[in-house]
Amino acid sequence: MWRKAKDFLELIKFEHTIFALPFAYLGMMLAAHTDQGRWPTWAEFFGITVAMAAARTCAMGVNRLVDRHIDAQNPRTSQRPLVSGRISVATATWGTGIAAAILILAAWQLGDLPLQLLPGAALFLLGYSYSKRFTWMSHYILGFTDGLAPMGAWVAVRGSLFTAGDWPGWVLLAGVTLWIGGFDIIYACQDAEFDREARLHAIPARFGIAAALRISGISHVAMVGLLALLGAGLNLAWPFWLGLGIACLLLIYEHSLINPRDLSRLNLAFFNVNGYISILLFLSVLGALLLE
Repeated sequence: MWRKAKDFLELIKFEHTIFALPFAYLGMMLAAHTDQGRWPTWAEFFGITVAMAAARTCAMGVNRLVDRHIDAQNPRTSQRPLVSGRISVATATWGTGIAAAILILAAWQLGDLPLQLLPGAALFLLGYSYSKRFTWMSHYILGFTDGLAPMGAWVAVRGSLFTAGDWPGWVLLAGVTLWIGGFDIIYACQDAEFDREARLHAIPARFGIAAALRISGISHVAMVGLLALLGAGLNLAWPFWLGLGIACLLLIYEHSLINPRDLSRLNLAFFNVNGYISILLFLSVLGALLLE
């Protein structure tokens, strides 16, 4: 059983939760700060952590199950555990189902509004895997799905979504959509030829790698602009601006690692740099709030 659990965590790349979890915490902290200047409670922290991890596990489990036949045809993904047989479809299905049940329980614990909004979130969590079959905007659908992490944390803490004071939650949603969408475009560059042959929709396959890298860069510039708007609108202290400045440098470095003729350093750009950016932005907001 332990081996099956370990293989399942490898299947869903559980360690990549680091990309979205700090943004969920960021939404949680800012929501609490705008709610009478308080800090999140331990119950909110625990519930949001569990919900976030369960949501990503469920989404990735569905993704691996839905894409297993495509993965088997792609040389880059042909050795994934579900394709190679190291983990069975039954085990992956059970693991995904357990994660879905935990997500429902976590949403119920966080309040009425998170539970009411869960079906809408589930539509993206379970449905984004199909998007590359019909639209090259699939990168941004994935980004929006990940952007639901800070928005969900915001809703869990404030209990609202459409009041005037909820605008930071929407800015975070848009910012994460562009950030994730932008680096997913970079990641998809390595599969451009396969995606064309398999008739899958992706920006690199549709417009070429050079154009895809430009679109990714524009997305990341827009993401930085949205975060600057967030910092200015909330009058965040200097640690936020320092962190945002370093994040800009990391994004520039990320894009410098890759060019249309050389994708050899793509994994370094995708995994390492974006993990640093996520943690850095969380710490910069935490530092800014501590100074207030």
